Amino acid sequence: MAQLLVDNKLLTTIGVVVVVSVIRRLILRHIRGDSNFLSEDQRKWISRTKNGAFSLLLLFLFLFWNTEISEFALSLTAIAVAVVVASKEIILCFTGSIQRASSRSFRIGDWIEVGNSRGEVIEHNLMATKIQEIDTHHGHYCYTGKTATLPNSLFFTTTVKNLNFMKRYVYHHFFLVIRGDINLYPHIPALLARIDDHSEDFLDVARRYNHVIERHAGVDLPGPEPHVYLSHTDTGEQHVHVRLFCPTERAAELEQLIREDIMTLYCEKLLPAADGKRPESADAAASDTPAPPANS
Repeated sequence: MAQLLVDNKLLTTIGVVVVVSVIRRLILRHIRGDSNFLSEDQRKWISRTKNGAFSLLLLFLFLFWNTEISEFALSLTAIAVAVVVASKEIILCFTGSIQRASSRSFRIGDWIEVGNSRGEVIEHNLMATKIQEIDTHHGHYCYTGKTATLPNSLFFTTTVKNLNFMKRYVYHHFFLVIRGDINLYPHIPALLARIDDHSEDFLDVARRYNHVIERHAGVDLPGPEPHVYLSHTDTGEQHVHVRLFCPTERAAELEQLIREDIMTLYCEKLLPAADGKRPESADAAASDTPAPPANS
């Protein structure tokens, strides 16, 4: 008989479910009795009976179908692993979208940098983020005309930088290489004065905007005043570094004007002064050299 019940598991399960349901119903009817309103004790016993019958039935099903449940779980696990492996990038894109939305790292219209890609966000969805590429590496801050589509999975593996404040003002850096043994330090004040002349029409707005950025970021940023500082290469050449806080659309124009000022200073004052030393040394060397004998 026992072997027959084991061989017909489906019929046995149906029979057990029916028996447990009938017993549960009889017990509940006995607890309720003929009263129209249930007391607190009756409610407790009704709840215990229902929970006990469900737990007993669940335990029986688990023990009775243990082999089949184990085989099904193994097959389901294998299927789940295969699905996860096959759709890994899709899942990462979905979760990357959730991460972007929860962290509020950027929104449409912001300038962002993801890896080597920089641009203005023009669209984002659950799978990807589309940006209009901007050339910031060469100091022009203009659109390249290219559109880049970034999968949201990049947000887990690549740092996302929000460059939104650069849409109006930017810390613009550039440098020039000056050759020759020339002392440039005495000429830095004159160069700064020329840069102030180029910046006087927007300097007040730049100070206010710099203060707004500092309050928003909560850090002490470099001031809006221009800076010029010098360094040397391993071969002895001088680097003239210039840093400006200027309107983004005027960065390239201001760079060209300052380069012109530096080259004018170099060609008109520094280069002739450096070359002027050479004739004196050449004359001195010539005076120490005996004159060649005259031809007879």
